[in-house]
Amino acid sequence: MKQKTILLITAIFLLFFNACKKRPAQEGDFSVKDIHIPQTANGLSDAEAKKMPAISFEQTSYDFGDVIEGERLSYIFKFKNTGKSNLIIYSSEATCGCTTSTPPKAPIRPGESGEILVTFDSKGQKGNVTKRILVGANTYPAETILTIKANVSTRK
Repeated sequence: MKQKTILLITAIFLLFFNACKKRPAQEGDFSVKDIHIPQTANGLSDAEAKKMPAISFEQTSYDFGDVIEGERLSYIFKFKNTGKSNLIIYSSEATCGCTTSTPPKAPIRPGESGEILVTFDSKGQKGNVTKRILVGANTYPAETILTIKANVSTRK
């Protein structure tokens, strides 16, 4: 009986210990203090500005090169939250319907990385094409522009 009690207490302790470990952020896993109003960031004190999230992309432009009209191409833009609070991407919109983007839905904690998947459909496109994706986040500045390029030709 004593061994069962000790075993039960040990199991409960291990459950609580493992529950305290940091888990990845999930969609909707943020608080009101994570939401900043970037448009008013000019009026923030230096101390307040240093607490904001910051988004740093590995690169903000990608060239698919020569492609044949009708191909669907994808690229992943990788970024990191280099700020001091949770990064929330609230929009990611392309300049036309031939390009889509999929940002993370969960907040990105300070020091963590994320990805935005961009897909370009070259159907109906010709020649040198440039498409932009406007990424809105709780950063200052509030918007970042990602660019994809391709040289679209018809099959011969």
